[in-house]
Amino acid sequence: MVIALLQEQQPPWVEVKTDAHWKKIGLHSHHGICLPLFSLRTKKSSGIGEFLDLIPLIHWCKKVQFDCIQLLPLNDSGNDPSPYNALSSCALDPVYLSLAALKSDGLEDFIPLTHSQRVLTREVKKQKLKWLRSYFEQEKNNPEYREFVKENPWLEIYALFKTLKEEFGGANWTDWPLDYHTPKPSHFETRRSALDFHCFLQFHCFKQMETVRQVATEQSVFIKGDIPILLSPDSADVWAHRALFQMDLAAGSPPDYYNPLGQKWGFPLFDWETMRQTGFTWWKQRLKVAEKLFHIYRIDHVVGFFRIWGIPQRKKPTEGFFVPADRSLWAAQGQELLEMMLDSSSLLPIAEDLGTIPKEVYPVLKELGICGTKVVRWQRRWETDKSYIPYNEYEPFSMTTLSTPDMAPLELWWKKFPAESVPFAEFKHWDYHPILTQKQRLEILRDAHHTTSYFHINLLQEYLALFPELVWPNPEEERINTPGTLLPTNWTYRFRPYLEEIISHEGLAAALKSIL
Repeated sequence: MVIALLQEQQPPWVEVKTDAHWKKIGLHSHHGICLPLFSLRTKKSSGIGEFLDLIPLIHWCKKVQFDCIQLLPLNDSGNDPSPYNALSSCALDPVYLSLAALKSDGLEDFIPLTHSQRVLTREVKKQKLKWLRSYFEQEKNNPEYREFVKENPWLEIYALFKTLKEEFGGANWTDWPLDYHTPKPSHFETRRSALDFHCFLQFHCFKQMETVRQVATEQSVFIKGDIPILLSPDSADVWAHRALFQMDLAAGSPPDYYNPLGQKWGFPLFDWETMRQTGFTWWKQRLKVAEKLFHIYRIDHVVGFFRIWGIPQRKKPTEGFFVPADRSLWAAQGQELLEMMLDSSSLLPIAEDLGTIPKEVYPVLKELGICGTKVVRWQRRWETDKSYIPYNEYEPFSMTTLSTPDMAPLELWWKKFPAESVPFAEFKHWDYHPILTQKQRLEILRDAHHTTSYFHINLLQEYLALFPELVWPNPEEERINTPGTLLPTNWTYRFRPYLEEIISHEGLAAALKSIL
């Protein structure tokens, strides 16, 4: 299938690694929506979008003939609302637990938190954990969750890390007493009840999310997860497995047109040589856990598997360097690591290959049959006349999208970035006006679903914006995140309508069907 299509451009002896992965998904056009789970709310939600809220969304996607739901990371990120600052490579965030499915009473306090325009993540998590501790005391003798612990070897370390973090007032593990800088058997023995609580929460998180995946499978809707390439330095994985990380370097990006001073993200780099010596066990475990939850996954910052900008601790981003430093090694490293991931999991990956991408990346992705990402507003012939690339010239092994969670939604981009939107209007043979009309928006959405890419996935609010009553009056409120800022609005976006209103909106359903 995939092999036959690629052999026109590949020597016949090349084995395309994703052939079996594609057979599970289907080598044809797929259409879907992207959303942060925290942005949803239903009449049963407890202050934030929850795992089981995805079930009515799955049925709605089936109704409008969409077959993909892309989610932002679901990993436990502690008190940080950013889903990309994970403190565990495997654990899910208990803030997403659907409480009403566990017990129907004691949920009145969550009603005001569900009504707020912005998601009040910290307050929701505080209230939920209090509620869940009470629930745990009633249900902790249920032996079912103890079997879950035996089946997930990563869980005990995570539970100990969470317990110690609470014990030491939420401090970074580097500030804990020296005896606790490395997990020891004695640490587990005296904290069994506290550890059980965190294991209990993960059991229910996985049980609910696995139910979501099962319903999606039955409805022929694919759940696309998101696996952040890097982890918080204050994470259970870094704490317990420091040998797998280069602790003397922090990941970031070199200076470029958009960030002349570069960026320092603070995440430690992977020590690929040590991981190689251990047979990449850590990565294989991470992907096996993801298989329980998703059908497809996004490879975050795929260029980081080829090379990554490493910044010495206490140095500026401009003082960083690429790792590996030898450019001739980039393609081989990227190919080795991506093949390892493909061999380790049956999930189909889709790469996030946005930004400044070295020429070594694209041939490897194409050879392996891994889709890259095409943002319509950036698809121009940058090296020649900067004209927009026609939709029928998109690389088939790609995902077309209008925007990402880090970008201004379509309406904001159209109005605030005329240097880009005016040429796009010319490409569409339109007279530019800063106010995007509904007709223009509908046509752009339709175009995005009819490129030659195999995947077409857009942020849910790009579709909701077809109807003013389904979005916030101020378009700025529709933005999810502004990179490089510490704005209080980052990662707190909430859809204006309840999910019940979205899935019952006949005009929206008709518009989506017309787009296809």
